[in-house]
Amino acid sequence: MSSPAATAPTSRPGFLLPTVTKQCWGFMIGASFFAIGSAPGLSGLLGANGANILFFIGAWFFTGAGLIQLFLSGAVAVKVSYAPGRMVRAEWLAAATQTFGTLMFNVSTSAALYAKSISAQERFVWNPDAGGSVAFLVSGVLAWIAYAHTAKIWDLGRRAWWSVLLNFIGCVAFGISAVGAYILPDGGVLDSQWANWGTFIGAICFFLTSLVILPWWDRNRAAGRPVAGEDYEPVVQ
Repeated sequence: MSSPAATAPTSRPGFLLPTVTKQCWGFMIGASFFAIGSAPGLSGLLGANGANILFFIGAWFFTGAGLIQLFLSGAVAVKVSYAPGRMVRAEWLAAATQTFGTLMFNVSTSAALYAKSISAQERFVWNPDAGGSVAFLVSGVLAWIAYAHTAKIWDLGRRAWWSVLLNFIGCVAFGISAVGAYILPDGGVLDSQWANWGTFIGAICFFLTSLVILPWWDRNRAAGRPVAGEDYEPVVQ
């Protein structure tokens, strides 16, 4: 008679296990909601309430993906040969900064659903949105620093390089969107075109950022199917 240990079923990774695939899909789904909510022409049909609901949902996918990214980014610090002896890793710091930005977007998109007064829109919608956009910009720069530690700063042949570039462009676009969405004293925004187009372009860039490094491409390579670009390298979003 076999022992219970011998007959126990082999455990499989749980649904909640963080993986690069889940990180990529989280960012891609979240970006899709932001892109639809700000798409030229479509955003007008949806109206402010419809767009805000899509942004609210998309922000939660961003946050989930950001937390996975932070978990997968590795150790916080690494030993160095100079004082103080340890240094925070750029990849972890980029992931942490971007995750903080996604949390700010959660606050902003949640408040947008109920904020009616000008002061409430400025304090609870625009301020966290601007803070999240700044966090994304900082994370985009840190992502370049992290990538430069392991690869050439200019390498058009690598998907990881394109991912970092697209991510940075998306961060800049979200920053432009935040500037355009600045609340004026009369309750209007500084430039609605900047706000919508910045969000739309940024969302498209974030979608492509994850799409190009999706591990699915590497499964195609392993199966002998042609794949453009170099091997996948995990990088921050």
